[in-house]
Amino acid sequence: MDLKYRVIDNKYYNVKDLLRSYFQISSRLYTKLKSHKHIYLNGNNSFFSDTLNIGDIVEVDLYFEETSENIVPTKMKLDILFEDNYLLILNKPSNIAVHPSLRHYDTSLSNGVKEYFNEISLNRKIRIVNRLDRDTSGIVIFAKNEYIQEALTSQMKNNKFKKEYIAIVDGILNEKSRNY
Repeated sequence: MDLKYRVIDNKYYNVKDLLRSYFQISSRLYTKLKSHKHIYLNGNNSFFSDTLNIGDIVEVDLYFEETSENIVPTKMKLDILFEDNYLLILNKPSNIAVHPSLRHYDTSLSNGVKEYFNEISLNRKIRIVNRLDRDTSGIVIFAKNEYIQEALTSQMKNNKFKKEYIAIVDGILNEKSRNY
């Protein structure tokens, strides 16, 4: 199980209330979890209206197969900085687009990630958390499930996600250019 909560008080009335309030699960993900029957109460499939009692254990299984059929898998060398069950963090070289477009239909970083997921038999949607311009090198984060993508995106919107940029400059900057 990916998410687990043990009820210690009467703060949450039912499973739906817990999922929305405590885990902050979006309506879209909530609908998917409901249709895939990936919510458990004390080890049994749960209905969202199930009332919670002290001592109950609610578990959420975030794994369900998804596809990114619109992305063509392309073999490419990926510089993997970190990977676990939830994230794939890559060092993106310059001169490569992050996501497919008309000009980069099968040569984007997402195409390489799609091929990598196929190689490791991970049937997941390609979920980019952050983007970089094609000419910019740096770290790009791919979430392996919708919950993680939503959590990181929310952190970015609330300025809780820290990003730092480093530039290499050749020459001397004039006073005006230092203000950027």
